[in-house]
Order: sequence, then structure tokens, then C-alpha cells
Amino acid sequence: MKATYLETILLIERLHRRFLDVVKSHLDRTRIEDINNVQTLILYNIGEDKLTIGELTNRGYYLGTNVSYNVKNLVENGYLVQEKAPHDKRSTRVSVSEKGKKLCQMMEELFNRNVEELSKQSPDLQFLKEANSAMHQLERYWTEYVNKIF
Repeated sequence: MKATYLETILLIERLHRRFLDVVKSHLDRTRIEDINNVQTLILYNIGEDKLTIGELTNRGYYLGTNVSYNVKNLVENGYLVQEKAPHDKRSTRVSVSEKGKKLCQMMEELFNRNVEELSKQSPDLQFLKEANSAMHQLERYWTEYVNKIF
């Protein structure tokens, strides 16, 4: 059990890194050099929302990255628009700019191609559903574990 548990943890990390490689290779092929793979995923995950930095951080997609630094770069490179929150002038909200929307559309096309290619081979949809179910169970376990300790 322990070996399988440790293998699962390592696979999660490797899969995340490999997925970042997929995004990076797509950016390289399309000659987009003013944004990195992590920033691209931040942009994609914002989607149509207007979020504060805190809300982005709480989503938890960006472990190991400095969200504030990445958002600053995304604003400077024209992928995000930053505006003061109407209810609290100390807080700012970000939303995807037109330039950012074009990149999000490119990423959507990449993901659609990935899904189409995956549907023709293994892993199939049922396999992915089972893997997702296992990951959700592990997430719940770890969340409960952390909540018990602290």
C-alpha cells in the first residue's frame, strides 16, 4: 500500500509538470514568448470572471507560483485588465483582456484537440472518470487530514 501511495503522489506531480510542458510546447510552436505556461493557465482559469488576487490564490491552481507576480506580468503584457474593486478601493479585480481572450481561445482549441485525440485511444472517458474519482477521494482525505491536525 505504501509503495502505491508514494507512486500516486509522484505521478500527480509528474503529470502536472508534463501538462505544463504541453502548454509550453504549444506556446513555443505558436511563437508566443511574452507569457509562460503557468501564466497561461492562470489566464485560462480566470475565463469570463473578474477576480481578486486572493480569489485566484484560493482556487489553489497555482501552488508553487507567486500569483501576484504572475498577475503583474499578465497585466504588463496586456493579457489581463486590472481595475479597482468598487466596494473596496484597496482591492483590485482582474479580468481577461481581448489579447488574453485570443490566447484562451487558442488554449481551448488545444484542449479540444487533446480530447479528440484521447477519444481515439486509451485512456478512454471511463478511465479518466475513474482517475478523477480517485483524485477527488485523495483530495478529500488530505483535506480532512489537514483539518484534523490544525
